[in-house]
Amino acid sequence: MGCITNLEIYAKENKVPIIQKEGLNFLIKYIKENNVKNILEIGSAIGYSSINMALASDDIQVTTIEKNEKMYNETIKNVKDFNLENRVNVIYGDALDTTIQGKYDLIFIDAAKAQYIKFFEKYKQNLQTNGAIITDNLNFHGLANHPEEIHSKNLKALVRKINNYKDFLIKNKEFHTIFYELGDGIAVSKYNKMD
Repeated sequence: MGCITNLEIYAKENKVPIIQKEGLNFLIKYIKENNVKNILEIGSAIGYSSINMALASDDIQVTTIEKNEKMYNETIKNVKDFNLENRVNVIYGDALDTTIQGKYDLIFIDAAKAQYIKFFEKYKQNLQTNGAIITDNLNFHGLANHPEEIHSKNLKALVRKINNYKDFLIKNKEFHTIFYELGDGIAVSKYNKMD
């Protein structure tokens, strides 16, 4: 049987970015409180968050998409270790080129930060009316709030894209978003209920 601590050790040793504990606790609490049963995750990495989400309740189904072959294989292995093959469906491919059918109670975005707006726009059609899109890494280790402290050009560009995504969420009339200063910064976006 798999062990969550082993996944955390593997992630640390191999410098695989996984959701911070505080962010994960928030996510699991949200899943339980909102009776989430069907989850779509963009970006599997080693399957850490998809496994944790599936373990929140025995009747949860997770579909997760990963484009890095090494990470995809690692996720497949880890999902098997936890005997979750029948509840965690791992798809190998680029989320921007993948077509997903069906509706989800929760869509969790934790992949290439530069593509967050594209992921949001593409997959919002797969969201149940009362569902939520949760995005992680919006503070990007605190750098998103202090872009003036960044000297690397590539990092500056990435942080600009993260901040553009935050603006996109704030100005988005179709969704109402709440930002949480938890973990590495989390946003919860829900459809605005039209009267």
